[in-house]
Amino acid sequence: MEKKVILDGNAVAASVKESLKERINLLAQEGITPCLATILVGDDPSSETYVRMKGNACEKLGIISKRIHLPKETTTEELLETITELNEDEKVHGILLQHPVPEQIDERKAFETIAIEKDVDGVTSLGYGQTAFGFGVYPSCTPAAILEIMDFYNIDASGKHAVVVGRSPILGKPVSALLLNRNATVTTCHSYTSNLEQFVKQADIVVAAVGKPNFIQGEWIKEGAVVLDAGYNKGNIGDADYESCAEKASAITPVPGGVGPVTISMLLKHTVISAESYMSKKSATL
Repeated sequence: MEKKVILDGNAVAASVKESLKERINLLAQEGITPCLATILVGDDPSSETYVRMKGNACEKLGIISKRIHLPKETTTEELLETITELNEDEKVHGILLQHPVPEQIDERKAFETIAIEKDVDGVTSLGYGQTAFGFGVYPSCTPAAILEIMDFYNIDASGKHAVVVGRSPILGKPVSALLLNRNATVTTCHSYTSNLEQFVKQADIVVAAVGKPNFIQGEWIKEGAVVLDAGYNKGNIGDADYESCAEKASAITPVPGGVGPVTISMLLKHTVISAESYMSKKSATL
């Protein structure tokens, strides 16, 4: 790419949502409305905002948003009971547990209780394993968003060296696996990586997923590399220093307006896929 491309996440998200409208209409003809259940435990203001945003995005598209708000004193056992009820509810097609949860709750145990067919946020270890093996239906939404952006802008990972800075179980690790499955050569870096900038300088594709504002510097970026910034820090700041990285990159995601909007659209897409799967199973039993 000779001309620098700003990878517009809002345009990608709009395209995804538009593609879902007909699929939702077809489900409606079968008497099925996709439903996403969101569970919020406690009163964290940021979490409340995220849950509200996701709910509003659902409703604008005709997806039911079933919101469950539990008190901050909720125990692990009480949360597991709520998740189990949603697993058994045929009208619920996706379950999202907003994290972080209060410290008395075993978050991993709660995630693992979500039925794999309703794990539309890609948080279970089974879902991660399926993603790594290449047959996962619902990869974590931010990694899925990164690939969606690449597809939209025809960025081919095959044969490229991708450097992922970050190794979280719902971002760094799964996006590394997804890129590897697309025939990229992947280096996963993290806070213990020595000479980090030397690895980044080798990258054709850089995924910034470290959770530190303006961490990736433009001088680290190879001329013509693609920078995908999955960071979102206080003050609408990404993990890559946008101005300096944009001088070197052939394509780059802005923050805000890059990976974030597409992440939400992936959650909607996965919920619709789950509803379609339910419809197929229902038809097969008739």
